Amino acid sequence: MDLRPLRHFIAVADTLHFGQAAQRLGMTQPPLSQSILALERELGAPLFIRSKRNVALTAFGRQWLEHVRPAVEAVSALPDIARRLRDGSAGQIGLSFVSTADYSLLPALVRDYAARFPEVEIALTEATSDVQIADLIDGVNDAGILIAPDGALPDALAYMPLLREPLVVAVPEGWVADDQAQGDPWLDRPLILFPRRVAPAFHDLVSGYLAGRGQPLLIRQEAIQMQTIISLVSAGMGIALVPASLRNLARTGVRYLDLQDAPILETGLAWRRDDDGATLAGLLGVAHAMA
Repeated sequence: MDLRPLRHFIAVADTLHFGQAAQRLGMTQPPLSQSILALERELGAPLFIRSKRNVALTAFGRQWLEHVRPAVEAVSALPDIARRLRDGSAGQIGLSFVSTADYSLLPALVRDYAARFPEVEIALTEATSDVQIADLIDGVNDAGILIAPDGALPDALAYMPLLREPLVVAVPEGWVADDQAQGDPWLDRPLILFPRRVAPAFHDLVSGYLAGRGQPLLIRQEAIQMQTIISLVSAGMGIALVPASLRNLARTGVRYLDLQDAPILETGLAWRRDDDGATLAGLLGVAHAMA
């Protein structure tokens, strides 16, 4: 259906005067009257009751107006919606993240992006790095905060480093003397660690560090979420080497201690190289400013 007679109908319904409606529309009255008559013929029902002195909506006209007005307004808004989608100020973006980012990069990145693009819907998904890489390639998410792999990412993905931080050791609080600030004496204790299949870079960083110090890798328990690992430490099941930002996860029964010559963990943002989405471009701009 042509939008012009619908706009003509709204103008006459608002003014209840063909002359005023024509002036509002920037046209003369005869073509406006013909447009309304043609619309009524198309609909098979009168929209207005006309007399020499008055114009009034019919019952049908009043009810149909409730549907026509929002429909025309929605169509009129389409060019502006297209502009905002084109420049990335509207739409949605899917962002996945490893559990360690919840205590370091993620809050600041989401806060800054939401402040700059308040109309973009952010869909967040927590996932391990291996799952994120597969999902990015499959187009499930637009970008992912992950732990940098030891080797190269798949060719389909691009990568931006965002944070490098040392590891610290999380130790059950009951094991630690009040004046103890270094965690090196605890490195011979049983370890709680990510399984290598889900976090090979993190696993290899920890195992390589211990091997370099002549310590055997004594894994007591594996877990795939950092919150779970810290909970197991608080329960006295062992120690865990974790990013220093985990100090932001204050958990009763856990002490975070520094390590000598601590290994450095890198976390960054990955995305598909061929993704030219405007919302992704906006996210990359915010992430670049953070990096």
